[in-house]
Amino acid sequence: MTDPESSNYTPPIPASEGATTMNRTAEQEKVERILNEIRKVFIGQDELIEMVLTAFLSNGHILIEGHPGLGKTHLVLALANTFQGIFKRIQFTPDLMPSDVVGHSLYDMKSQQFKMKQGPVFTNLLLADEINRAPAKTQSALLEVMQERQVTIDGETHPLPQPFMVLATQNPIEHDGTYPLPEAQLDRFMMKVYVSEPDLADEIEIATRATNSGARSLDTANITPICTPEEVIQLKAALREQKIVAEVIEYAVKLVQATRESNMLSYGASPRASISLIEASKALALLRGRNYVIPDDVKYCAISVLRHRVSLTAEVSIAGQTVDETVIAIINSIEAPRV
Repeated sequence: MTDPESSNYTPPIPASEGATTMNRTAEQEKVERILNEIRKVFIGQDELIEMVLTAFLSNGHILIEGHPGLGKTHLVLALANTFQGIFKRIQFTPDLMPSDVVGHSLYDMKSQQFKMKQGPVFTNLLLADEINRAPAKTQSALLEVMQERQVTIDGETHPLPQPFMVLATQNPIEHDGTYPLPEAQLDRFMMKVYVSEPDLADEIEIATRATNSGARSLDTANITPICTPEEVIQLKAALREQKIVAEVIEYAVKLVQATRESNMLSYGASPRASISLIEASKALALLRGRNYVIPDDVKYCAISVLRHRVSLTAEVSIAGQTVDETVIAIINSIEAPRV
């Protein structure tokens, strides 16, 4: 997704050559059915849906920024229903404690033992709503959760259900009483995407269907489950079979390294961004019906993978240039391989 300030940027649409009905794999067909089910109850925002599903399949987490009321929770709930997954939501507030997120131990008088009370992170899809409203101490409770897919309470480690994904939201128009996410936290998110307001036709469709009942409503209960959590794990494993040649890997790494070498940025993306970009490109290729990655897949994912991992220099920021515009200029400066 692109920032509204740089809406003139149109990322390349990866080609779907070879993705005919005759040679589509079972994994490709299953992913397409998941996309179609989500689109039944989430109108428009096709790029947002694709990026969320791309991060989900590539075992990543995603940061979504947008105004309230644009259906972010609805999208996550729709995704959970497609694979019969567990969905939980945390409303981050300034008084939220780490134990409210991960859980804590309670002393059971009857058994004379400590028992663990699981927090909402024990789920498949966790919506961390307005994550920047909680202080750093609470935000940091998600670091182990996101990186290791586990929780440590009183020295005991507890694995989380699989599959697991954090979808965090931020409101771009309210900054009072917020705590910006530190770089270490931001780097744990595979992607940052923007959700924008629907156009007139889409909003009319949303309003019409939201005020009706039945099969044509936007109720997520209308979604037909496509697979189980176990089958999602198999889908994620199928990404390892996605073909990516050395030239495309080198191209992805060059894009990331260019952010560290640019004099427009005070710091660039880490090697974790290179890994995220390659994994995201594999997932996008699967969504596009291919078992191999092309350079346009990398270029398509690059803006979402890089925008939250870099910082502008003071001079560039004062000049009014946005992060997206700077990252796009860097992406366009690297020649893509002809493969």
